[in-house]
Amino acid sequence: MLNFTRYKRYFLNNQFQKILIEKESNRVVSQKEIKTVGILTTDEISNWVNVKEEVEKLLNLTNAKIYSFRSHKKHHEVSYEHFSEKDFSWNGNINQPNLKSFIDEPFDLLIGYFNKKNLYLENAVLQSKATFKVGISKVNQKLYDIEIAEVPIKTDKFLLELKKYLRILKKIKN
Repeated sequence: MLNFTRYKRYFLNNQFQKILIEKESNRVVSQKEIKTVGILTTDEISNWVNVKEEVEKLLNLTNAKIYSFRSHKKHHEVSYEHFSEKDFSWNGNINQPNLKSFIDEPFDLLIGYFNKKNLYLENAVLQSKATFKVGISKVNQKLYDIEIAEVPIKTDKFLLELKKYLRILKKIKN
């Protein structure tokens, strides 16, 4: 089982790198005002802070959507809010319909709210059809249009910094 997982990660990483290079060269930053927000995070972060609620409150939105990564365990029930390594094929295709739907949604803003390298979360951010992507720095600078240097536990500081940049870029009014 361990070898299978290692091979899968190897092939998935190769595919990820190819797509990353391709998307980076074709990147276009949207000038649209932000009305829809998607959030990708980890289950651990979701357990200690309600990122969705904080984002909606600070940006005056009511339609933010969140998806969290958690490592696959046999006892976990299928969830429309979580995904795992089992939801990706060897070549990086997404097998879970709910995650695929989330990734295909053209959010005005996607927040990658995680601070540790995670091939599956990074892959989800990369494949997202969001028009503007923001994340925590030191994960993978090629994924995001803006990176904010903050730790996930300081959600309020991260979001205040994000709001400041969104105002400067005229992506929000308030």
